[in-house]
Amino acid sequence: MTPRKTKNGKMPVRLESLSVLHAHAAGIDLHPSVHWVAVPPGSAPPPAADHSPNLPAHVRKFGTCTADLEALADWLAACHVTTVAMESTGIYWVTLFELLERRGFQVNLIDPRQTKHAPGRPKSDVLDCQWIQRLHSYGLLSASFRPDDQIVVLRGYLRQRLMLLEYGSCHIQHMQKALELMNVKLTEAVRDITGVTGMAIIKAILSGKRNPLELAKLRDPRCQKTEAELARALYGNWRAEHLFALEQAVALYETYQRLLRDCDRELEAVLQGFADKSDGHKIAPRKRPRQKNEPTFAVATLLQRMTGVNLLVIEGISDTTALVVLSEIGFDMSKWPTEKHFTSWLGLCPQHRGTGGKIRSRRVRRGANRAARALRLAAQGCHHAKNALGAFYRRIQARAGGPKAVLATARKLAERIYRLLKYGEEYVRQGIDEYEAHYRARLVKGLARKARELGFALVPQEASPAPATS
Repeated sequence: MTPRKTKNGKMPVRLESLSVLHAHAAGIDLHPSVHWVAVPPGSAPPPAADHSPNLPAHVRKFGTCTADLEALADWLAACHVTTVAMESTGIYWVTLFELLERRGFQVNLIDPRQTKHAPGRPKSDVLDCQWIQRLHSYGLLSASFRPDDQIVVLRGYLRQRLMLLEYGSCHIQHMQKALELMNVKLTEAVRDITGVTGMAIIKAILSGKRNPLELAKLRDPRCQKTEAELARALYGNWRAEHLFALEQAVALYETYQRLLRDCDRELEAVLQGFADKSDGHKIAPRKRPRQKNEPTFAVATLLQRMTGVNLLVIEGISDTTALVVLSEIGFDMSKWPTEKHFTSWLGLCPQHRGTGGKIRSRRVRRGANRAARALRLAAQGCHHAKNALGAFYRRIQARAGGPKAVLATARKLAERIYRLLKYGEEYVRQGIDEYEAHYRARLVKGLARKARELGFALVPQEASPAPATS
């Protein structure tokens, strides 16, 4: 039962039997315009004359401007605080987290579910910060994962790049809509209207050309449609308002493409700023052509230089997937003791909830983990792969369905990334024939054990000779 709030803003007496692990701990309740901070009782200096009489002496209220955050850090130092716990609410914590970390405090970012599920939680701004401080002093709160600052910088540039791609795709849809309203079937004639053929035709339309036969001559030789088929799709009504919308959509799309190139240059500079761990080893250039929306620089070479290993040897891992995963988790695997901890943090394993010897639920933990999302997309590409991972995907799909096959294959990818980053050993790909042989041997071993338990013996059947032909 939740304790009754006191009028003086003091915490009710609870958890007295627990031992204090962090004697100099502070708790912060974050808000957009104000932060409430609590330190251990008795460690705060005498309050100022304007301190509210209803506010405990070890609780302070600070604003969120830079000067207020500096004053907050000064007050924590005056209270001899060494470690701080704060809830991860929105993005309000980022500035304060970085400032306190720069000032030498040990800062722990706490999932709000940890403080919410603890029994006896009070609910007010004054009591919240004291509750966080008290739980943290007893060691009941575990810090959320946050990569090193250099990885955080890389992650910021990459997330900006993904946002530019998302915004640019919206204007591609606007271009398609304007063409469809003019009944110009360019989206059906070419696979990608932002390709060489599509953009050449669209810019010719905006420059004043209307003859479909002349527009069809702008076709790239690699286009699968003939000029006649292309010209038939380019008859339209050419209304002025739709042409104006198409012109603005093209201008906005090209603007985001220019910003994307600028972001790629910054991203390349950040990757080059990492220490070289490759020991002079270079990877062979990739054989496949560059895909659309991929970075314009040599991602694989810079990632191997940064980590010392080549993640692209893993089945299904592309340049973009490796870049996203490393920008979210970094390359220091000591944060996770085992690969099971790593896959659990990614949310790529079921959460078994059982009672009385029965499993009640195996749902996967919810969460918008960008690294897990990239691994799921990579796992989907293994559906038709002629390798061991593709065979594993198809076996799970036949037994449990597509979604679980994607999850199980993404977990396999995460485990291999963990081992490669932690141990740095040479990765050896397993062929599909070798995988099928191992799976058959494991299946036969299980059937033999089951037969022994039932009192039978599993005897292999001899191959019958082929019938003679006359």
